[in-house]
Amino acid sequence: MKKIALAGTALVAAAALALTGCSGQRGGGDTGTDTGSEETTGFEAGSTIGIALPDKTSENWVLAGKLFEEGLADAGFKADVQYAPASNTVAEQQNQIQTMVQNGAKVIVIGAKDGKQLATQVQAAQDAGAKVIAYDRLIENTEAVDYYVAFDNFKVGQLQGQALLDGLAERAGHDAPYNIELFSGSPDDANSAVFFDGAMEVLQPKIDDGTLNVVSGQTKIAQTATEGWLAENAQNRMDTLLTGSYSGDTVIDGVLSPNDTLARAIITSVQQAGKPVPVVTGQDSEVESVKSIMEGIQYSTINKDTTLLVEQTIKMVGQLQKGEEVDVNDTEQYDNGAKVVPAYLLDPIIVTKANAAEAYANVPSLLEIVESYK
Repeated sequence: MKKIALAGTALVAAAALALTGCSGQRGGGDTGTDTGSEETTGFEAGSTIGIALPDKTSENWVLAGKLFEEGLADAGFKADVQYAPASNTVAEQQNQIQTMVQNGAKVIVIGAKDGKQLATQVQAAQDAGAKVIAYDRLIENTEAVDYYVAFDNFKVGQLQGQALLDGLAERAGHDAPYNIELFSGSPDDANSAVFFDGAMEVLQPKIDDGTLNVVSGQTKIAQTATEGWLAENAQNRMDTLLTGSYSGDTVIDGVLSPNDTLARAIITSVQQAGKPVPVVTGQDSEVESVKSIMEGIQYSTINKDTTLLVEQTIKMVGQLQKGEEVDVNDTEQYDNGAKVVPAYLLDPIIVTKANAAEAYANVPSLLEIVESYK
């Protein structure tokens, strides 16, 4: 996948749990709202809307399912929310989408388990007259995707890369060069490369000039990937890195982690090895990571408000039902290999201990955690 250039939107926090991803390709910062160019004739009020989500392995997917059930009901729709179990292959989600098509869903919102393997199912949806919205993860190599709604995931990576640099300057206790390692997400998630590319736009110049030293030499996404976004896979890789590259007094100063679940696994590995905890980034504002940040352990996370993302998706569903043009703010960047998918992007927020109270001002459950550490 590639992106072309430009985009973004703004909006901040809220949600009881903590949020993901989570999540296409490079983003920018346009906060205006355009409308989709496709015309639609609408459909009956009260129709079924299919919601196909990948699994329940992270807090944001669980929250999203609950919010879709409640929000679609409030908007007068029938919600069919399905999860593909984490233990199953993508075939389970393929079957779920096919069933939604057969049951007459008018819109199918898909958080892809593997965005490269759903072309047949979304084509069937289009052939049946349903609209397809890719939610949080872009569906690739098919023209049968009508819209994409997500946070600006390239910006997420940029924020993570800058947070790593800022944390090293603040906490390393010595001047450059700094010893670091790089982690990326699951290779079946289109967002993994976007996060990584965004971060490397910030970090690669510092690797090139010697400010950062990737001791293991593993700087390619294929070397840094974490299959399934599983914590145990990240911890095992960190164990191997520490054994192979950080024996004796060699210290690891920082780790680029793409989300909070992996960040905590990486920190556990370092602690069990008896080494000082490095600067570790994250994403999703998971409760345990927010606590860790306030305790001065994990350095940063990203606040991506799942509530806002679901609300925007339901708004798009409502516009489709009424036959209105659908709001988008990016019509140039998200090339899925077959078409440029019109997108609506929201802005992520970096969170460290220093700005946590401000970042979570509209998230009572997380603000309460932050204030408990004062």
